Amino acid sequence: MSNHVKLYIPGPVEVSPDTYAAMAQPMIGHRGKGFQDLYAEIQPMLQTLFGTKQQVFLSTSSAWGVMEGSIRNLVKKKVLNCCNGAFSDKWLDVSKRCGKEAEAYQVEWGQPVRADEIDKRLATGEFDAVTFIHNETSTGVLSPIAEIAALKKKYPDVMFITDSVSGFTTVPVNFDELGLDVLLTGSQKAFALPPGLALFTASEAAMARAATINDRGYYFDFLEFKANGEKSMTPSTPCISLIYGLRHQLQKIFAEGVENRYARHAKLNGMVHEWVRRNGFEFFAPEGFRSKSLTCVANNKNIDVAAFIALLKKNHSMIIDGGYGKLKGKTFRVSNMGDESEASISTVIAALDDSLAKL
Repeated sequence: MSNHVKLYIPGPVEVSPDTYAAMAQPMIGHRGKGFQDLYAEIQPMLQTLFGTKQQVFLSTSSAWGVMEGSIRNLVKKKVLNCCNGAFSDKWLDVSKRCGKEAEAYQVEWGQPVRADEIDKRLATGEFDAVTFIHNETSTGVLSPIAEIAALKKKYPDVMFITDSVSGFTTVPVNFDELGLDVLLTGSQKAFALPPGLALFTASEAAMARAATINDRGYYFDFLEFKANGEKSMTPSTPCISLIYGLRHQLQKIFAEGVENRYARHAKLNGMVHEWVRRNGFEFFAPEGFRSKSLTCVANNKNIDVAAFIALLKKNHSMIIDGGYGKLKGKTFRVSNMGDESEASISTVIAALDDSLAKL
């Protein structure tokens, strides 16, 4: 593929040739033993990664399907949407479009969501659910998930719904230990698969809440996922090729070792951070709250971001992101998640240096 442009955007990320090969298995029926065996084979690996004894479900959708589904299944009274970037802000809009009472806890873009601020709002007793994004992809902010999840003990009747789309498998997230109610992610970020598959787990309390809600729909009905999951099946036709790819990626993750994977992401992320500092740029996220899967660089030097990206693409067949939404041109984002290595990130850094010099 001579015209292949390598992806260093924050998703979809680069998919390895061995993963494409794993996906090219002959098609099987999704209601037969072949699929049940595939589902059953990957389930223990997924449970280990999620840190849970609960089932891990496979949804043929983007993560947004499960994000909306969580609202449909779990909000009876009112939801608190923690907003600190494009994707978390959108969750408020989705909640309202689902006809739910919703309120924003709005944080300036680039800042983390704070447990004490959530605590203040939950103390009103108005809310029976809260949504927050662990790793806000648009701003490169990693919010303190353990501190936020610790509030569950104080508010046991509030459903804690967490999106770790771009954080999952780059830093530890242990669902049962944290005491969350929903943890969801997608295939096209650190799993380094093509888009189209969402993965999630839900607590027993979440399932009990869902059972009391009549208009939760069908496609994302948590109880349908549970009933089918018990038979190693999905409620609707699954994206079988992606699930073959998922099995392959899970085998790679466990061959590397989960702790080694976290350490690799931290190291590669540090390499990009070193480039940022060396070139006099600043970080959009504050110290201590920076994503390990991508770097959101503040354009304090006022370079022409579009021209910078064009040079990188033209001369090096690589692409990074020029800032999301209202941050376009004010930031740029470089991903280091998935199957990347020290060698591949070193190549990216050299290409960034060359492109910067030619601006």
